[in-house]
Amino acid sequence: MSKWFDNHCHLYDNAEDELIKARESSVVGFVNVGTDIETSREAIEKAKRFSDVWATAGVHPHEARKGTKGLSELLADNNVVAVGEAGLDYHYDHSPRQDQKKVFAEQIQMANELNLPLVIHTREAWEDTFKILDSEGVPKSTVFHCFTGGKVESEECLKRGAFLSFSGIITFKKSESLREAAAECPLNRTMVETDSPFLTPVPFRGKKNEPANVVLVGKELAKLQGKEIEEVALTTTQNALKFYGLSQN
Repeated sequence: MSKWFDNHCHLYDNAEDELIKARESSVVGFVNVGTDIETSREAIEKAKRFSDVWATAGVHPHEARKGTKGLSELLADNNVVAVGEAGLDYHYDHSPRQDQKKVFAEQIQMANELNLPLVIHTREAWEDTFKILDSEGVPKSTVFHCFTGGKVESEECLKRGAFLSFSGIITFKKSESLREAAAECPLNRTMVETDSPFLTPVPFRGKKNEPANVVLVGKELAKLQGKEIEEVALTTTQNALKFYGLSQN
């Protein structure tokens, strides 16, 4: 059976049950993503409990108004494999844009200084995202999580050496430009994720998402690219392990 890796999820109170179900679906690893200091700390605690779970620590653009105080200490933890998710979100603007830009730049600096991968969230903010990345220096390992752009944005990301991580949105038939970008993205620069509990893929839209559903994302990616499911599973899993500096159990 194909083995999958959910490289971006948010595990909360029912994490143990969700992980058991995902493992039964041949999901072999999970990156539990922090969105502020508190959730990053919680992600680290879960990584300590489960051998196939790793943590990130970061400040989501929604939380940028809180700043990055305390983040450096969390990034020093051995269970943390990346900075983020960090970036810009001009769709909701839950934090002032100047705060978003400042906190994003600070986290890029941290990723570069600590030689850690960077996990980027960007929504309706491509121009500023690329501008800040170029100004601060694109970290050696960078992923655009839950990529939602089209072929133009995909090319810009790939040109900067970044990976694209696809979520359940690629199963939505109305996401035509995204599906086109996913179909053409080189498999060796691709990862898959759930972003659970959000963005549940077809046919379970409307229900709470969970890590087991990364299998549905991967199968849709294989369909879009015209590749065998096993090839997509193997390559995206190897990509995730290498990207985050992990060893296969």
